[in-house]
Amino acid sequence: MSNDVWGTPVVADGTLFVSSFEVHALDIATGQRRFKTRDVAWATAVCDGRVHAADGPHLYTLDAADGTERWRRTLDGWIYSLDGAAGAVCVGVRGGGVQVRSAADGTELWRAAGAQQDYETPQSGPALVGDSVYYYGGGLLRAADLRTGRVRWTVAVGEDVPARPVERDGTLYVTAGTRVMALDAATGAERWRFEAPVVLFTPPALDPDTAGHAPGLTRTAPGVYVADYLGTLYALDATTGRPRWRGRTASRQGAEPVVVADGSVLLASGETVFAFDAADGRELWRYGARGEVVGSPAVAGGLVHIGSRDRSLHTVDLATGRLRWELGTKGELTGSPVAVDGRVFVGSKDRCVYALDSVYGTAIPDDPQ
Repeated sequence: MSNDVWGTPVVADGTLFVSSFEVHALDIATGQRRFKTRDVAWATAVCDGRVHAADGPHLYTLDAADGTERWRRTLDGWIYSLDGAAGAVCVGVRGGGVQVRSAADGTELWRAAGAQQDYETPQSGPALVGDSVYYYGGGLLRAADLRTGRVRWTVAVGEDVPARPVERDGTLYVTAGTRVMALDAATGAERWRFEAPVVLFTPPALDPDTAGHAPGLTRTAPGVYVADYLGTLYALDATTGRPRWRGRTASRQGAEPVVVADGSVLLASGETVFAFDAADGRELWRYGARGEVVGSPAVAGGLVHIGSRDRSLHTVDLATGRLRWELGTKGELTGSPVAVDGRVFVGSKDRCVYALDSVYGTAIPDDPQ
């Protein structure tokens, strides 16, 4: 596909959505382009059969099947973050604004002011989780009703902007500064708190649901995994917050979350991916690329796909860390790889999207547009 590719691909309903200056929708089986947006898309969200995008002050929604524009609205500010689910679209507007609109027709459901004005990034913007919108401002994390905007509760978190929270079984897990907090999702009551020695960069990552564990895998308790900027990996008990183990990696600049899959915990630090046993923290292996790891590794089918600034996609065995295959491109990779249905997808600044057989690394023929 001939276009500068900058973001991590998204796969939904048999379509690969790639954000460059526009959003391109490619057939996942053939690579044939189904449509592309006519406008720039600085922020995107794909959900419920729709593609939501923003070109700055304009928010617009397309049908994910054919690209037909459903609605368009002009907001009173620059949209820096975009989230969508449950029939709603939540946006962060520079200057501390939060707006929630109907995904069906763009009707405004509610708006609020007073959100953060520092660190206005897609990762720190208002987050739509379940039936709540979580946003930070004035030292407080707020939980607002998705439909009405009524603030259900607030929790003081100080001057540290929280990372995107994660909810499971009525508990909300949040990282902010040096803290990991487990909050009652309904009331905001604190269930436990863990204090790390230095600032944590990553949002919480949780053990997969029991149904997703590999056969024969035993687990004493669900885990919560976070990492600090020095590369220390913390495994916490999800019920009590007590540390289970710590793993040592290397200093890291990015805020990509820990990856948990099939009893292994993976963390990319610099040019290296480290793998630990989720039960006891024993280091299983480490794999060094020739350049800094781009985004997060993608894990599927017993394989780990790693993008690197050496312009290559590396695929290693999850159990051993041994290289299975490697593909070099002519440009720097631009986001995390995505693995689904026996294929792995990645974008490169060589103006291409690559669709590869995940086991063999062979190219899947595309239909350039």
